[in-house]
Amino acid sequence: MTPTLQLASDLIARHSVTPEDEGCQPLMMERLAALGFNNEPLRFGEVDNFWSRKGAAKPLICFAGHTDVVPTGPEANWDNPPFEPKIIDGMLHGRGAADMKGSLASMIVAVERFVEKHPDHKGSIAFLITADEEGPAHNGTVKVVETLEARNEKIDMCLVGEPSSTTLVGDVIKNGRRGSLGCVLTVKGKQGHVAYPHLAKNPVHMVAPALAELAAEEWDQGNDFFPATSFQISNINSGTGATNVIPGDCEVVFNFRFSTELTADILKERTEAILKKHGVEYEINWNLSGQPFLTDSGALVEAAVKAIKDVTGRDTELSTAGGTSDGRFIAPTGAQVVELGPVNATIHQVNEHVSADDLNTLSDIYEKMLENLLA
Repeated sequence: MTPTLQLASDLIARHSVTPEDEGCQPLMMERLAALGFNNEPLRFGEVDNFWSRKGAAKPLICFAGHTDVVPTGPEANWDNPPFEPKIIDGMLHGRGAADMKGSLASMIVAVERFVEKHPDHKGSIAFLITADEEGPAHNGTVKVVETLEARNEKIDMCLVGEPSSTTLVGDVIKNGRRGSLGCVLTVKGKQGHVAYPHLAKNPVHMVAPALAELAAEEWDQGNDFFPATSFQISNINSGTGATNVIPGDCEVVFNFRFSTELTADILKERTEAILKKHGVEYEINWNLSGQPFLTDSGALVEAAVKAIKDVTGRDTELSTAGGTSDGRFIAPTGAQVVELGPVNATIHQVNEHVSADDLNTLSDIYEKMLENLLA
């Protein structure tokens, strides 16, 4: 067992189902304190977080990640117990192996090696760790960032350890993410008997043409970094359960994943213009869970691309695909942000696993990035 795999196993063995931490963060802080980091536990609500920093000079390079994991589901469905890490045929199995305790271990070991080799390195190194990434994300990274901003402590570059790779470690890094705008639309009708439709007002019939237009709408054409904005309905609910009753209302849940070509306000205005065009009577509740962000160039991207090439010999692809991450809370502060982690093929699945060799390679990549930026 390499130091990276041993630490990853120690973290996986802790039952840190969101928002619990179960001792993962104290373990990490103990390792960092030994390197001269100043640890600052930050608890908001029921969520444990910590900010740890070594140095006061710029640039400030931050490693960001989360110790919480998604629930396992019935453990009987797992070939190996999810919180009993085990290497099987070269794969480290366990909940969080890929998302993202493997990355956390790779980060810690990389920093340990870098600091040992470069005790008088340039700049500063920090860790921003939360236990609220897989949950509502209300009391995690967003609150830590607010704390840092309030005291004008600025992150210059941030490496998020989300599992970005597709087939081989380092084959893809995320240099941005689309924004996410959710909506709950309640269409108001009038309940009645299906045999007397003239005495009722069917909200499903009212909203159907508007939904068809929203689904067919070209919101933008994307750009060099982002695909076109997408509109997707995730749920429609109406009716009383009876076959002879026209419902009184209809609830529609939908989501936009949007590029930097649009703003959330523009999407709201265009959506409501279509609803009004079709004469829909409605109440609407919007939820902006993340703005789009992009680090199209700069020292961090260059350091990541070069490190991957130097360690693995392969070229990497820059991508903005996928869902949201905590990078959405850090990028608006002006920080350069990239996501680089292991292969994401089994994240959130039964029998989650990651290549043991990949975690060792990932640690080498992280260390090389630090050398490129701070040595």
